Amino acid sequence: MNKAKLIETISTKTDIHKKEVEKVLDTFEQTTMEALKANDDVTLTGFGTFSSRVRNARMGVNPRNPKEKIQIPTVTVPKFKAGKNLKEFLK
Repeated sequence: MNKAKLIETISTKTDIHKKEVEKVLDTFEQTTMEALKANDDVTLTGFGTFSSRVRNARMGVNPRNPKEKIQIPTVTVPKFKAGKNLKEFLK
């Protein structure tokens, strides 16, 4: 499901105009990204937790030349941990 389909589905189920749903979804995305950048977690109880983690620097292999080693820098990556309700729903 892409963003447009999600907006349409939410709009249909809640009788809220698509533009308003899109604005809420965009605000949620922006707020979540800002919180993750500030190293805060975003928890939706029962659904899951969005967090950011630091992946340490490491040595890797150049895919164009497998004999060549390259240094992969430290990077911050997003992480999602599913909540209990989501896990139970998918079983």
